[in-house]
Amino acid sequence: MQQPPQNAASHAETNRATIEIQKEYLHFSAAHFTIFSATKRENLHGHNFQVEAILDGEIGDDGLCFDYNEIKNRLKTLCDELDEKVLLPEQSPYLTIAHDEDYVVATFGVERIPFLPRDVSTLPLRNITVEELAHWFIACIVGDTSFNELPIDSLTIRVASGPGQWASSSWTR
Repeated sequence: MQQPPQNAASHAETNRATIEIQKEYLHFSAAHFTIFSATKRENLHGHNFQVEAILDGEIGDDGLCFDYNEIKNRLKTLCDELDEKVLLPEQSPYLTIAHDEDYVVATFGVERIPFLPRDVSTLPLRNITVEELAHWFIACIVGDTSFNELPIDSLTIRVASGPGQWASSSWTR
C-alpha cells in the first residue's frame, strides 16, 4: 500500500469528510398554496417533496464522522410529520389561522378556507415554499439536543418540490 508523501496536507485537513444523504424514502407528499401578496395566492395544490442532507465533519479514530442513522432517522421522522398534510404558514402576514368549532380555518383576504384538524400541519414559517421548508428542516435538526453531540461542523438541507426545483439552507457550527 502506498504511503502519503511526507509533505502531504496536515492531519486536520485530511481527517475531514463531506457526507451526502440522499434516500428515496426521505420524501413527503403535501398540499399548500404559495402566498405572493395580500391579494394574490396560488390555488391549493400538492407536491411530492424530496429532502437531502449534506454534512461536513471530522473523521474520528474509528474512521467514521458519525452514525449516519442519527440524521437519516431524524429526517425521516420530520418527513413523516408533514406527509399527507395541508401545510399552512403560521407567520404569514397575509394569512390567519384559527380553530373554529371542528375546523382549522385559514383566512386569506375575504376567503375562509376550512380544513379538518387531522389534515393540517401548521409550521412556524412565513410561507410554504421549498426555501422556507429547507430552513425549517435545519432548525428542527439543529434544535435537537442530540445533534449537538455529533461532530458535525456544517449541515445543508435541500428540499425539492419536483424534479429540477430545489432550495437549500445551511448551518455552520
